[in-house]
Amino acid sequence: MAMLAGDGRQVLILPEGYQRFVGRDAQRMNIMAARVVAETVRTTLGPMGMDKMLVDEMGDVVVTNDGVTILEEMDIEHPAAKMVVEVAKTQEDEVGDGTTTAVVLAGELLGKAEDLLDQDIHPTVITRGYRLAQEKAEEVLEEMAIDIDPDDEEMLKKIAMTAMTGKGVETARDYLAELVVKAVKQVAEEEDGEIVIDTDNIKIEKKEGGSLEDTELIYGIVIDKEKVHPAMPRKVEDAKIALLNCPIEVKETETDAEIRITDPEQLQAFIEEEERMIREMVDKIAETGANVVFCQKGIDDLAQHYLAKKGILAVRRVKKSDMEKLAKATGGRIVTNIDDLTEDDLGEAEVVEERKVAGDKMIFVEGCKNPKAVTILVRGGTEHVVDEAERAIEDAIGVVAAALEDGKVVPGGGAPEVEVARQLRKYADAVEGREQLAVEAFADAMEVIPRTLAENSGLDPIDVLVQLRAKHEEGEVETGIDVFEGDVKNMLEEGVVEPLRVKTQAISSATEAAELILRIDDVIAARKLEKEEEEEEESGSDVEF
Repeated sequence: MAMLAGDGRQVLILPEGYQRFVGRDAQRMNIMAARVVAETVRTTLGPMGMDKMLVDEMGDVVVTNDGVTILEEMDIEHPAAKMVVEVAKTQEDEVGDGTTTAVVLAGELLGKAEDLLDQDIHPTVITRGYRLAQEKAEEVLEEMAIDIDPDDEEMLKKIAMTAMTGKGVETARDYLAELVVKAVKQVAEEEDGEIVIDTDNIKIEKKEGGSLEDTELIYGIVIDKEKVHPAMPRKVEDAKIALLNCPIEVKETETDAEIRITDPEQLQAFIEEEERMIREMVDKIAETGANVVFCQKGIDDLAQHYLAKKGILAVRRVKKSDMEKLAKATGGRIVTNIDDLTEDDLGEAEVVEERKVAGDKMIFVEGCKNPKAVTILVRGGTEHVVDEAERAIEDAIGVVAAALEDGKVVPGGGAPEVEVARQLRKYADAVEGREQLAVEAFADAMEVIPRTLAENSGLDPIDVLVQLRAKHEEGEVETGIDVFEGDVKNMLEEGVVEPLRVKTQAISSATEAAELILRIDDVIAARKLEKEEEEEEESGSDVEF
């Protein structure tokens, strides 16, 4: 990039091959990229949303309705578009549901901002107005929110079902919602009078085969491994479980030691000593009364033989995350040295059993006393069905956990967005300066959610919005769209409820992303290395988002 100096000479600032977009061009380009991403997921919103089929370079296929999954699977190139993907990821991490809502909202906020930029309103003014509107929107949602009782399982079930609707698990929605509520309540812990839930303690194992109704909740852990030796018992009742984070084999020397053996007797003594050490390790485990061993490291072939002779069921190379869940479920302690293992370190379960599921052997640790880690074993007709069911269950777990932790819910079906838009329009009158226009733009943007819900359900969005606004003006703030009946109804009575956090997080993430993109007025982009460009041309994958 070159510029002319006062005396007409060229001054080079950037090396060759750099691209630069300045001012309005930069803003237009960034807004367009972000809106394209939002438009991509927009058709998936709501119970009647459509699915996307994504095929990667390896030919692997993902069919999903889940906003964040779509955006993660898409190979997005544009930097502003990547910022919108971050919105979805934040929403997924914080709440688990509402990813599409957050992204669509971010796209619409930018679309409305572009209209304001065309009216020569400065980006800083727009972002200031948006921030005022965001704060007011969160206030309105807080006022709308309804307190729920943690023991109200019926309400929690409704929350789970709302999150699952439209995710391809319609047939088993009731059943799965019940499993999710039981699982979340099981792992919930109370700290300083507040409910704390670590959703990582709900393990999701999936195996295709059977149907969605065959999905089960196990009060314990399922591990996708098999016992290490065929002579070991397949089932151990009244299990006493040792959790080891050390190998059951003879340690290799730390240094590169060389052992010279000069006669056969020495070799025999050497082998016998190794055997004795391994036998001693197994005896030490057996002495504590353990009849099941989960080992994070390896188990020597000879150790397997001795363990089998003692009737101990052993599993090796168990993942660290699974070991931690086993400790939480069985009440055992992970031990890093066999010599330190005592009876007090053992976990307990009613039964540990190796079972065949869809042709694969898995270890079930069941009947744990008040386990703080549980497993949902997801089943379904095909791999794609199981994958989508897993995503639906993860979303449902996220919302039930958020509702329990916060104790507040709002009606769904576009009701909160319409109410926020209505209140913001009133609030805009009190805002001085050009920020007022930005607050009004924010209010219009909020209505993209009910409008999209209506469009995706084959309804007339204008008719629906007019009806909704009228109902909300009359004070019926819980009125939203019943997409199945094609009518506006009270969402609480219909059982369509979402945690307050889904909405507040979506609004704050979307607003922050929109503000970030609006403030950019200069894009200086280095071109890719020529070698990479050549490779792309050869593979024909030069499509950019």
